[in-house]
Amino acid sequence: MDFLRPLTWEDALAAKAEHPDAVPIQGGTDVMVEMNFDVHRPPALLDLNPVRELTEWDGVDGRLRIGAGVPYVRLIEELGDRLPGLAQASRTVGSPQIRNRGTVGGNLGAASPAGDSHPPLVAGDAVIEVESAARGTRMIPATEFYTGVKRNALEPDELIRAFWTDPAPGPQYFSKIGTRNAMVIAVCSFAIALNPETRRVGTGVGSAAPTPRRATAAEDFLSAELDWENRGPLSVSAAQRFAELVKEAASPIDDVRGTADYRKHALSVMARRTLTWAWNDYRGAVPGTGEGKEAS
Repeated sequence: MDFLRPLTWEDALAAKAEHPDAVPIQGGTDVMVEMNFDVHRPPALLDLNPVRELTEWDGVDGRLRIGAGVPYVRLIEELGDRLPGLAQASRTVGSPQIRNRGTVGGNLGAASPAGDSHPPLVAGDAVIEVESAARGTRMIPATEFYTGVKRNALEPDELIRAFWTDPAPGPQYFSKIGTRNAMVIAVCSFAIALNPETRRVGTGVGSAAPTPRRATAAEDFLSAELDWENRGPLSVSAAQRFAELVKEAASPIDDVRGTADYRKHALSVMARRTLTWAWNDYRGAVPGTGEGKEAS
């Protein structure tokens, strides 16, 4: 096995162009597990750790551009106030050691339906920045990035450079069901994002279909149903219908972690709970300040 260690982004692109079968590695929290269990033994590893640019983030024209190598612990500490849904998901990833090494870029590259960062990226309309030496940069919406179980839209010579997303315009929540409370792969997961400015709701469903996906019918229903202007109370019927539509959007399987029926039921419960939490936060916010108070 070859081990490639470029020092710059340009060198990394050149190495990937020359060795399209090389597997990128940064935290190694997915790649090394597969290698240790002989699930996948690539002909070459492309170590991206020396590429400092991948570990940086900044704001560009009101949006956040976050390097593919920013670890989960920094997402929590440095961006938790601006991306609460993604920060909540990051807190559920593995152990402290894994959160110190693992990255959203690695999650995207692995493209597992159970990846914890996928639902908040989908719910928040994130866009993935990828690049190749030959064709330059492509911007791929998160909803189009996942093409199948552990498959993504990357071409063989492309690398993930960053992801783009807006700072949360409203409350966001992430919820996950596992077979225990920590160090666990999601049985299923769900993310919700409220956008009061556009009066739209975003959703992300994880580990309940071949790819992460949105519950578009649930989004359309709730966006029209909520009392955005007056911040009125959430009706029980609206919450139940939203939960049912989220459940209908899933197409899970039976496996060792859970049955399809259990996943659908769990999704409906998580959808109702996260909606309630998010709407209560919105109702308790002081209009025009972004600050909260006790909801009346």
